[in-house]
Amino acid sequence: MALVTFEQLNEFFEDTDENIIEPFVEPLNEVMEFYEINTPQRISMFLAQVGHESGGLRTIKENLNYSADRLKVIFPKYFRGVDPTPYARNPQKIANRVYSSRMGNGDEASGDGYRYCGRGLIQLTGKSNYAAFASDMNMSLEEATAWLDEPEGAAWSAGWFWDSREYIVTGKDRKSTRLNSSHLKLSRMPSSA
Repeated sequence: MALVTFEQLNEFFEDTDENIIEPFVEPLNEVMEFYEINTPQRISMFLAQVGHESGGLRTIKENLNYSADRLKVIFPKYFRGVDPTPYARNPQKIANRVYSSRMGNGDEASGDGYRYCGRGLIQLTGKSNYAAFASDMNMSLEEATAWLDEPEGAAWSAGWFWDSREYIVTGKDRKSTRLNSSHLKLSRMPSSA
């Protein structure tokens, strides 16, 4: 039995086109079952995080298309004393600068920043995270990177990241949980879910 239906996802992600939601229904259910994201509270918190990170399932690759002025606001420490103009509206160049020499990535010239920019429904970022995900999925780094651009891989990376960071809901944030549960209409779910 599905933990969440197309209708529930459509209601939860009300600003997202049905054609975008549909390919995620089956993978999200598989992932939530596998990672035991299987109570109304856990499902609500997981989908809220997924929705926030992916813009309601609409974005599974990080958008790094910033103007020079916006770069100084979004990434101030990487553009302090550096003219952002050559980076403006160049996602590859932006990612290579802001993600260089961290999260397992090489320096700016390596291209790792863009190669391992945010992907998947929770925006997995950095070569170290990609490599750990690839290993756990029994894939090469290249296979996992390509899979993250597909609904199935995007969903599995979200479940994997959630599980690997132990984002198990403890009930401490009851206000969020009530809001998200009511929005998703989880009260209509079978009690065994």
